[in-house]
Amino acid sequence: MELLNMTKRLDLTFEEAVEKVQNALKEQGFGIITEIDVKETLKKKLNVDYKKYKILGACNPTLAKRALDIDKEVGTLLPCNVIVYETDRGTQVSMQKPLEMIKILKNDNLNEVAEEAESKLQNALASL
Repeated sequence: MELLNMTKRLDLTFEEAVEKVQNALKEQGFGIITEIDVKETLKKKLNVDYKKYKILGACNPTLAKRALDIDKEVGTLLPCNVIVYETDRGTQVSMQKPLEMIKILKNDNLNEVAEEAESKLQNALASL
């Protein structure tokens, strides 16, 4: 999965990690437009106990508009998903690699925007 994701393990509680990830993304121009609490959803829908796990839909509006202006189908890949979940050794953070994700659209005109998005996500991850 490393091919599609950039990952980092944090020695923080889950709650601390979620807050730190949100702040790091904000510093790079991303807002969180969706937040899925997988633990809560699985409990509610399936009555299954699951470790803490969130999917954050991160969006940089400027980059999203540029990408959509190039290829409307890029919307199937938006927002950039960031996952934060508990492990036995801390909290894991994974962010998708936009350059890898856009390959499925086979539109090289998206490369510049994807490179910029990936750079910003890398910066956010590095700052954690």
